[in-house]
Amino acid sequence: MSGPEAPDLAAAAVSGGADVVELGFPFSDPLADGPVIRRAAERALAAGMRTQACLECLAATRAKVDVPLVPMTYSSLLEAYGWERFAADVRAAGATSLIVADLPVDARAELERVQLVAPTSTDERIGLAAERTDGWLYLVTVAGTTGARASLSPALAPLVERTRRLTDVPLYAGFGISTPEQAAVAADLADGVVVGSAALVAAENGVAALESFVAQLRSALA
Repeated sequence: MSGPEAPDLAAAAVSGGADVVELGFPFSDPLADGPVIRRAAERALAAGMRTQACLECLAATRAKVDVPLVPMTYSSLLEAYGWERFAADVRAAGATSLIVADLPVDARAELERVQLVAPTSTDERIGLAAERTDGWLYLVTVAGTTGARASLSPALAPLVERTRRLTDVPLYAGFGISTPEQAAVAADLADGVVVGSAALVAAENGVAALESFVAQLRSALA
């Protein structure tokens, strides 16, 4: 989620049972994101959500919730703002970690962040990502962008199996998980699930709709 409404939406998600909240810092060319998150980023940028405003929004969100907060963005934003400056400011604003979707695992090793691995990742890259990740590994279940899909990716189970052979860090699966049923299947394989696009769709109907949607996901994982 991103934009000035993020603090209230984050609080609703936590009330519904979310353990972690990802906040999107919008970027004009979000390569990893599908149409729903792209539209949200465009709306946020149009509303004036630049890096400083996003940091202020993050701090406001931290004041409302006590779960881990993980901003997700792209490397060009950090390049423009300053790598070390961004790392310091995002933590000061309340971030628990960080996701930089287009930053390879072997770049900027000094930047603590959650690493992503995909079905196309080699065992060597998965091992390096596991070694350098901040807390957990983000399993990208598809070779494509974020967004709701009709069924869970068949690539998830083999990716989980390969990754578990290489590391003991927690594995959270995302990209394409959009229904409670899909979340339940994914959670049987991985240690947790990340739901983005479907949550944003629910959030378009307000905080109560988002809380209800997250509660449905949470119930499916029980």
